[in-house]
Amino acid sequence: MKRNIPHEIEPLKALQEFTSARIAIGRVGTSIPLKQSLEFKLAHAHARDAVYSELNSGKLTNSLKHFEQPILHLHSQVTDRRQYLQRPDLGRKLNEASLNELNGYSIESDVAIMIVDGLSATAVNENTIGLLDALIPLLVADGLKLAPISLVEQGRVAIGDDIGYGLKAKLSLILIGERPGLSAADSLGAYLTYNPKPGLTDESRNCVSNIRPKGLTYKKAAKKIFYLINEAFKRKLSGVELKDNAGLIAEG
Repeated sequence: MKRNIPHEIEPLKALQEFTSARIAIGRVGTSIPLKQSLEFKLAHAHARDAVYSELNSGKLTNSLKHFEQPILHLHSQVTDRRQYLQRPDLGRKLNEASLNELNGYSIESDVAIMIVDGLSATAVNENTIGLLDALIPLLVADGLKLAPISLVEQGRVAIGDDIGYGLKAKLSLILIGERPGLSAADSLGAYLTYNPKPGLTDESRNCVSNIRPKGLTYKKAAKKIFYLINEAFKRKLSGVELKDNAGLIAEG
């Protein structure tokens, strides 16, 4: 028996293959169908789980070894996840032990890569290595010198300013778990800042978001990030003054 689709829903059905957003889900009376209602509740549970997920530092450290770069383990001023959610300001700064670890670092570099749990460690655990497998060879082939890779717990985006400055890097690249949504709880974001230093604000950064197999693929994201890094070095700036003029980069 053919299911009757409300007249106003029919034109939207074709769009479902292009987005994971909840469109054209139909209705039963004044409510939505049971299947879609249960899927919504499951997505909400996944989002909550992602917020409270933890960085798998051991597995990430082992996976990062094949890049043959030193690895630093750093921590923000946050003491637990509850405080992380209530005090974003503490997640933007390194704790004293981490600052001491960077104190006196004198080897200059071009790019400092930081892996930060953010609001979805799930996204970081699942997507970081795939992205770096595509990105680091591009950076190395271009002759860019990499700083030690930092694994950062309970961090926010701005914590990269302290780390990049401490590592004497010309540019910081933060890979961080993005705020989970009801269509994706595993989205990785990449934020780059030219001349990182404490006190910068969001207009100083460029962002490439929704990096995951069902979003922006690793190869496309790596090419876009690499393009922005090159433009940042050419223009000696980042943020609102640095535009992405490359258009959609086809996956090779």
